[in-house]
Amino acid sequence: EVQLVESGGGLVQTGGSLRLSCAASGFAFDDYGIGWFRQAPGKEREGVSGISRSGVSKYYADSVKGRFTISRDNAKNMVYLQMHNLKPEDTAVYYCAARYMTYLGDIADYDYWGQGTLVTVSS
Repeated sequence: EVQLVESGGGLVQTGGSLRLSCAASGFAFDDYGIGWFRQAPGKEREGVSGISRSGVSKYYADSVKGRFTISRDNAKNMVYLQMHNLKPEDTAVYYCAARYMTYLGDIADYDYWGQGTLVTVSS
């Protein structure tokens, strides 16, 4: 069974930090790029960050550049999103998703999705 399970969300004050984790199982993790997406209340889901199969290539949305860092551990089938200097506008449900062979693309291009973890940043 394919699974992507996010964890690490929670309530944090403005300027705080959180590290999200995404645990993958049930598929050939090394063959998949991973993306982090988020969906704020009343808004569309948007891409936040992505990482290639090897971990060498990374993508960040302009809104999180310099504050978020994505990484992966292929030995553990894990992907992480380290978030610093959090802002109220970062409040959203965060999802990780897997796409075969690449880490870029539209939401519809991703093959597997997790259930999400809620991040709330208080002002």
